[in-house]
Amino acid sequence: MSRSGQTTTVKQVLRDLAALVARVGVGGIFFANGWTKLEDGLKVTGAKFFEQGAPAPGAWATVTMLAELIGGALLIAGLAVSATGLILFAEALAVFLVAPPLNPISMNELILLGAASLLLAVVGAGRVSVDHMVVIRRRESAAADEFAADTEADQVIASLRDPDKPAAPAAEEPPASATEDTAPRQRPRAQGGESGRAEDPASAPGDTLVAGRKKPPARGRRPSTD
Repeated sequence: MSRSGQTTTVKQVLRDLAALVARVGVGGIFFANGWTKLEDGLKVTGAKFFEQGAPAPGAWATVTMLAELIGGALLIAGLAVSATGLILFAEALAVFLVAPPLNPISMNELILLGAASLLLAVVGAGRVSVDHMVVIRRRESAAADEFAADTEADQVIASLRDPDKPAAPAAEEPPASATEDTAPRQRPRAQGGESGRAEDPASAPGDTLVAGRKKPPARGRRPSTD
């Protein structure tokens, strides 16, 4: 690996560790504050908000408690950090505008928590988070689907280019007719200097058949005695 690649890897690791520390710290403070409201009870928390002049103190106590408990747990786990950071930033801004925060959080701490929540919403949870694991699984699933689609497309293109043909057996023996010698052969010539004509029994000396009867042999003339 080159030096630039090593530097990039180190920066990425430090960024992930910083995001993890920020998530655990900010989420832990929000969760602890919401847990305190839960232990005190909604009535006591609503009475405290009423003393500070918050409108609808009972509903305000319920909303802030749920936002801090659920949002803090999601930040620590690194799940839906972008949306959770925005929700916690809105909650801190509302508390800052509507009523002073309840102890043990001061106004300065509330501002820092709101700014950190907004920063996490923009930067993200880092690789040490549930969000990163979900993204990896989605990417792997998308890559598998894309690979399957490409394979199917290649098969379709191959079938269009080369139509299916019956494959010939690899070790098929040729038919018997193919092994026979089909070259024309010369008829054997008759012995005795004769041409390729077969010996005709009619040409042999002796009696011959004429119209189904035996033809008598030709008679020679007697020599004249004169």
